[in-house]
Amino acid sequence: MVCSVLLLMLVLLHKGKGGGLSDLFGGGVTSSLGGSSVVERNLDRLTVVTALVWIVAVVVLGLLINRGA
Repeated sequence: MVCSVLLLMLVLLHKGKGGGLSDLFGGGVTSSLGGSSVVERNLDRLTVVTALVWIVAVVVLGLLINRGA
């Protein structure tokens, strides 16, 4: 559950690509950290790692439930 909330927050922290829902919720406003490519790359890496942990957790929980544990 914690991983799901963390993944949601990390996805929402990403800079919007223009148009769409991200501009509706303030994604069009640039922040001082938003322009840094290093920060964006680190955010991308952290998001991918968190997504992989989430996927593994879902698969493991599915296998445990299927075995009746």
